Amino acid sequence: MDLERKILKIIVLIVLIIAMGVVALMAVEGWSFLDSLFMTVITISTVGYREVHPLSSEGKVLIILLIFVGVGTFVYIISSIAEYLVEGRLIGVIGRRKMKKQIENLKNHCIVCGFGRVGYEVAREFKSGGVEFVVIENDPERIKLCATLGYLCVEGDASSDEKLKEAGVHRARGLVSAVDSDASNVYVSLSTKSLNKDIFVVARSERKESEKKLRAAGADRVISPTGIGGRRLASQLLRPAVVEFLDVVMHSAEMELFMEEVKVAKGSPFIEMTMAEARKKCVEGVNILAVVKVKGGRMKVESSTKTVIDGDDMLIAIGTREQLRQLEALA
Repeated sequence: MDLERKILKIIVLIVLIIAMGVVALMAVEGWSFLDSLFMTVITISTVGYREVHPLSSEGKVLIILLIFVGVGTFVYIISSIAEYLVEGRLIGVIGRRKMKKQIENLKNHCIVCGFGRVGYEVAREFKSGGVEFVVIENDPERIKLCATLGYLCVEGDASSDEKLKEAGVHRARGLVSAVDSDASNVYVSLSTKSLNKDIFVVARSERKESEKKLRAAGADRVISPTGIGGRRLASQLLRPAVVEFLDVVMHSAEMELFMEEVKVAKGSPFIEMTMAEARKKCVEGVNILAVVKVKGGRMKVESSTKTVIDGDDMLIAIGTREQLRQLEALA
């Protein structure tokens, strides 16, 4: 934006100088508009092609002034360009335009609102999982960190409709609102759902009483980092082996075993099967742990072997990445 303003300023300055030169020559020398324009342009550009007509003493003084103004303007333009090149601003502008183009080409991606401690971890998890995402953050230093890490980002207020649109909210499949305050997360959730009612919104909550407000604002899930942290600490003490196993399955890049959710499409062979039957027909090596059903906007996890699978249900399964891909194709 700074570069565009500076370019506009230079253009306005050049037009103003030319206009003043033309008017002055027409008044002092009595020349026609075209002759005055021609003389002004070749003078301020320091081309010095030829004099249109012999100049009077006043005209010579005027031309001298125009030469000084033209040289000064030229020096100003060169110094402005040099400033942008030396400080890397031009490269930054080009980079931002390239990033904007990349964001415009994204579809079915995720948006991370806020790049504090929570947002940073969310973005890192998306990156490791190969998920395309855009970060919205209003802190210039955090934006620089995003760019350094190679993340696509939009600078500005995450609750702004304009910034959400810039991040591709209409084409996104999910949004994480991890801004530092509950009030801000309420606004982000409200703005997001007003722009795209089908997007899945997960919001951060610091206080228990904010959960209802966030859900009323449109958040599909509300997560309290404090609550999760407390339960995790207790579980680590009481069930350390289980916690370690889940950490490995969910986050480890070293182990080949992964836990994933697989959506059952309409027309899938799993439809109307019980979970016990689905396990037998499943890809070899994959174990279906549970079926997640969505009813009235709420998710219900069922682990009974007699649970009947319907279209649009989610299978929670464990296996290698290749086995889970095969299951996804089958489902």
